[in-house]
Amino acid sequence: MPNTAPFAALRYNLEHIGSLSDVIAPPYDVIDPDFQDQLYKRHPANCIRVILNRVEPGDSGDERYERAAGFVRQWIEEGVLYREDQPAYYVYHQQFEIDGTTFNRRGFMARVRIQPFGEGNIYPHEETHPKAKVDRLKLTNATQQNNSQIFGLYPDPENTAIEKLDAACAGLTPVEATDHLGVKHTLWTVTDPQVIQEVAAIMEDKPMFVADGHHRYETASNYKAQLEEELGPLPEDHPANFVMTMLVGMSDPGMIVLPTHRLLRGTPKFSSSEIIEKLGAAFNCKTLESGIDAATQAWAAMETADRQEVVALYGVEDDTWVLAEATESAAAKMHDLAASQSEQWRGLGVSLLHRLVIDTLLGCEGHPKPTYVHEVSEVIEGIRGEGSQAESDSDEPYTLAALVMPAKLEHVEAISLHKERMPAKSTYFYPKLLSGLTFNPLR
Repeated sequence: MPNTAPFAALRYNLEHIGSLSDVIAPPYDVIDPDFQDQLYKRHPANCIRVILNRVEPGDSGDERYERAAGFVRQWIEEGVLYREDQPAYYVYHQQFEIDGTTFNRRGFMARVRIQPFGEGNIYPHEETHPKAKVDRLKLTNATQQNNSQIFGLYPDPENTAIEKLDAACAGLTPVEATDHLGVKHTLWTVTDPQVIQEVAAIMEDKPMFVADGHHRYETASNYKAQLEEELGPLPEDHPANFVMTMLVGMSDPGMIVLPTHRLLRGTPKFSSSEIIEKLGAAFNCKTLESGIDAATQAWAAMETADRQEVVALYGVEDDTWVLAEATESAAAKMHDLAASQSEQWRGLGVSLLHRLVIDTLLGCEGHPKPTYVHEVSEVIEGIRGEGSQAESDSDEPYTLAALVMPAKLEHVEAISLHKERMPAKSTYFYPKLLSGLTFNPLR
């Protein structure tokens, strides 16, 4: 990591807003219009008005970005937002529960000096899309600040950095917020210059892997380039040389990666026997009893195996799940299909599922974009046409479903170091980071 530095954040004044829980929001890209409206109603200063200002009647262009900037200015003038008087690292814990087990993910927010992807030791693992970057750059130009943090992972086997920062938090009073999923978010402000210097030294030679916020990172890089074009070379300490980032050690016990399962429309409706026939010698297959609900049994078997080579497919025609494990033949076929990719990329469950199984063996290349869900119960509800998955942008029933293992952190590291991008939705880092805890002014 080239440089990690503290920053003096712009923050909510609790004396004005009351509860921090009322003004925070998840990242903009997981907020649908209904939830956007809920956040608007929750509090007149909810950060949704900045990170995802809604289109209003009479808008003809980019008015919503100027409205977002107007809210920032207004809230500063009214004292709703205030600027810290000292640069700090912001220690950020997230306490959450999965399947009855409580976890605590620990990290800290800092400024990270920007390097264009491919030119240093900051690595992406997902593709980005031009439309999203145009949107985020318009918001950055209007507000002149980082409105949400990047999520960066770094190797630290002994968790040295966060342990030092946690020790520095002893005796400090944190702020807390609880999000709509019941996740508890706690933030401490560490201003001790010696601690900051020691942590910066620990981080200095480490690579960073972008877990989430690829569009925001590239936007920060584009904003910096834009300023340089307008003003010439920026001073070393100019705030636009940095981007606000949450840094989490890859060995932290709370660093959890959840699966992203697939529901597809627009494919043929296969029976389990057709699926097995088409997968042929590339997979060892077996069928499961109990119809749709056998998804739970399939996922339990996949978790026990804990191998990327195992996937599960639902045969709509005969209401039967197929559990499939890739063979050496599958590896050989993947080598032929994706010879330019690394062995680690070809071995990912999502790569096997999409490139080999769905596109090639089942012959469904060019299928419509899948619906992505994280819980097996959501897969079952989607197939049945129930729950939130029944309220998608299509009334057509799903024609294929698949369960797939999530990529692990070692896969993210290895594939990123190869300078490759992972297939879409290979990882789901839970929980999401909150927007609204800190803003990073770029003026």
